[in-house]
Amino acid sequence: MKKLDLYIIKKFLGTFFYAIMILAIIACVIDYSEKVEEFVKKNVPTEDILRYFSNFVPHITALLFPLFIFIATIFFTSKLAYKSEIIAILASGVSFQRLLRPYMIAGGFLCLISLIANHYIVPAANQKRIAFEDKYIHYTAQSSDKNVHLRLRENLYVYIQNYDYSSNFGYRFTAETIEGTHVKEKLMADRVSYDSVKRTWKLYGVKIRTNDSLDESFEQKAEMEKKFPFTPHDLDEDEAIKDALTTPELNKYIAREKLRGRETLNFFYVEKYRRTAQPFAGLILTVIGASIASRRVRGGSGLHLAVGIIISAMYIMAMQLTNTFATKAGLDPLLAVWIPNIIFSVLAGYLFYKQVK
Repeated sequence: MKKLDLYIIKKFLGTFFYAIMILAIIACVIDYSEKVEEFVKKNVPTEDILRYFSNFVPHITALLFPLFIFIATIFFTSKLAYKSEIIAILASGVSFQRLLRPYMIAGGFLCLISLIANHYIVPAANQKRIAFEDKYIHYTAQSSDKNVHLRLRENLYVYIQNYDYSSNFGYRFTAETIEGTHVKEKLMADRVSYDSVKRTWKLYGVKIRTNDSLDESFEQKAEMEKKFPFTPHDLDEDEAIKDALTTPELNKYIAREKLRGRETLNFFYVEKYRRTAQPFAGLILTVIGASIASRRVRGGSGLHLAVGIIISAMYIMAMQLTNTFATKAGLDPLLAVWIPNIIFSVLAGYLFYKQVK
């Protein structure tokens, strides 16, 4: 690496981390002002609040990571151009492709950090952040949705009319074992309760009907205990859980919910693919930012930043639009997540070609 590379990388990373630090402070102040009444009302310990914000910072920085790479690129590059440093570098015989190399090194480094953080570090922080919000901020659900159906195994299906979390009781429970089109066993209970210590379900007012194609039997029991591979928490379809699962955990969760026949898995697929697509967006936006801001124009950094903010807004709009199509209109989640990157890659290629020419 030459002195030029080190100089640009130092400027790039310094501007980026400074911008992220400012963002984190502002975001924490805004979030604290919104939640301070709940903190005081519920007498939340100071240690818990500090721990909450230490987990809130990774969440908010990861959310806007590629956009701040873009803003940092435009900000420091426009300063170099305004001071005629870019002109001097290019006049010395350095090509624009060569000038872009330290940008790609620094952008690739930040992309790698974002990739690791998105898949492992941020979900772990979100798990603690969401647990804090559920305890002190959010309204706790008192009962599950009505008429919940779950597929626990390939041949085991359960139904529960609703579950009351405050009393730890569910009503009108049914478990059916089906082989092909044949109902082998049907278990019905008037009430059910979950024993979190034994991890078993207690069933009350039980009726069991078995059928082996030749003989049919019917049995009644006042109560019984039985293990089923689900808990009351699984009855509440909380989509926020996707933010608190590392990617291996998210893959297991998707496989389990797919087996159970859940229909709203696109939210989870979008989150899974977004964790990889977002870091590469930062690399694409780095090329766009360097191509735009390397020209000295009338208006200087202000004009470059204005253009950068407009492009950032366009990227966010494209991302939200495609995600909405994926979750509401059935667009393939992988395609939906990568469409903004594909569009802006074309823009990056055009601006790069124009600058080289």
